[in-house]
Amino acid sequence: MQLSPNHPSALLFTALHLAVSCLGSVASPAVSASGSASVAANYPSGTPFPGDYGGQYRPQVHYSAPQHFMSDPNGIFRDNNGTWHLYYQYNPLGLGFGNQHWGHATSKDLYHWTNQPIALGPPSKSVALFSGSAVVDKNNTSGLFPGQDNGVVAIFTLAGKDPDGGYGGPQTQALAYSHDGGFTYQLYQHNPVINSTSTNFRDPRVMAYKDHWVMVIAYSRDYTVGIFTSRNLINWTHASNFSLTGLLGAQWECPNLIHMPYYDQKGQKQDNIWTLFVNINPGGPLGGAVVQYYPGSFNGTHFEPVDSAARSIDSAKDFYAMQFFNNVGPGTDVESPVSIAWASNWQYTQLVPTAQEGWRSSMSLPREHFMTKVKGAGWKLVSRPYNLDRMVSETLVVEKNLTKEVVAVEFSGVESKAIYWEIHLTGIPDREPRSLSLNVSFVSPSTAENVRLGYVFGAVDFDLFGGDTPFFLDRGGAKGFDHTFFTQRFSVSSPHDNGTWSVSGVLDRSILEVFIDGGIETMTSTYYTKEPISVALFSLSPDLPKGMNVDLRVVGLHGVWDQVTDKDGIVYGNRTVKALA
Repeated sequence: MQLSPNHPSALLFTALHLAVSCLGSVASPAVSASGSASVAANYPSGTPFPGDYGGQYRPQVHYSAPQHFMSDPNGIFRDNNGTWHLYYQYNPLGLGFGNQHWGHATSKDLYHWTNQPIALGPPSKSVALFSGSAVVDKNNTSGLFPGQDNGVVAIFTLAGKDPDGGYGGPQTQALAYSHDGGFTYQLYQHNPVINSTSTNFRDPRVMAYKDHWVMVIAYSRDYTVGIFTSRNLINWTHASNFSLTGLLGAQWECPNLIHMPYYDQKGQKQDNIWTLFVNINPGGPLGGAVVQYYPGSFNGTHFEPVDSAARSIDSAKDFYAMQFFNNVGPGTDVESPVSIAWASNWQYTQLVPTAQEGWRSSMSLPREHFMTKVKGAGWKLVSRPYNLDRMVSETLVVEKNLTKEVVAVEFSGVESKAIYWEIHLTGIPDREPRSLSLNVSFVSPSTAENVRLGYVFGAVDFDLFGGDTPFFLDRGGAKGFDHTFFTQRFSVSSPHDNGTWSVSGVLDRSILEVFIDGGIETMTSTYYTKEPISVALFSLSPDLPKGMNVDLRVVGLHGVWDQVTDKDGIVYGNRTVKALA
């Protein structure tokens, strides 16, 4: 849908740009001997962009940038005061890819965010600023922070540009450092810290390992993850490579190496297991992007997977560039690793209709993780929303031992228009009847548009296929966006174990995240309806088998922007650059 120049949303978007002009288009200084950070640019320096978070499509629980185009999370960490820092690839001047900077937001709970000024920009017009990572250098191993324990080092890819503006130049790794906890940065004077002539060498992820630092980085079109080590974050030595295992696609990107807790099938903590994550784009099995992972062992220089199996995380199309927060996980006060991902897909992200509201793309929910072993599947990553209970605003429905064939939940009265729902099944017979099914539909009453999902018991022959039970998600009933690669339907095998099974999810205006069987499988899907969805229908096939119980819970969720929205309807963010208390 195209907006006329006089449409209220179009006028408001224009007003936001005027607000940016009024704040002052201050050119960032070029790199100086003191190492200050960014090439001259036509955007506010030291002031975050204002944003209108009231649009029909704008998520209220998932983070999205105030304006313009956002993609990969990068450099994410939790500081010594418990503040979470989210940096992300950001085009501050447009609604599509290009002109990459590091946008920045901070939070105390991973839901209520404060937009901060842009943290980093490219040091010259001849390079682009790609993804990377940030770490707290508590012990001043770099020597850049005398007398400090909160200095932050960011290491990222600078991609050389062609004369025509393309990205065909060499990709090198550069360093910037922050004396104020990650709000403002200076470029290191002797960059690059890792030189290269390769045009596909990017996305460094740095972590602490015992007495040294470790970097994993992608040799993208060689399907290889390089492992480097350093004592001081400045001088790096190549230690080993991991390559050509699992899904290949067209290129590998955004690797992560994480020490992951391992829980057995009874929920008992056993140990920790190293897990390597690699993002693929393009060439994912569903089209475009996918995240895969390898459980294994790591000795500080070499990673060895437990097997050569291909394991992917999400079974829909809008989950990519998954990153884990540094300073979190085993051995810290937040035991489970916590991640966030970009909730979109490169096949259509620059075309989705949120542009009419002045923004494109959101992040996934923050997720906590652990590894387990599943009968018939072996090692599996479990993903669950992080501390979502604190976001509950009201209870809409609680049904125990559900007997109704249909439960309708109207949630237009929930201020955020965002809901969390969960269904628990117990007493499922070993060989359930093929007529047995569970269906959930999220519906717009005014247009009958819908997003559907469901679980089909006994869908295939038990003896021939071992009891495969497919779960499906269908966004084809949402009519606000149509594109060849905006795939409508997805499915994943989710066999129940010991007669129990569950599914839960968050519906948030234009994004649906589903956690199947306790998070053993997940689906993340954007959707765009012409009119808002405000009714949830939960339906069961009649005549449940004897002894089978179904429990349903639906709650409304708090909107995260209401309390920080100004009287004019705009969120202005942190207008003074300083560490939050």
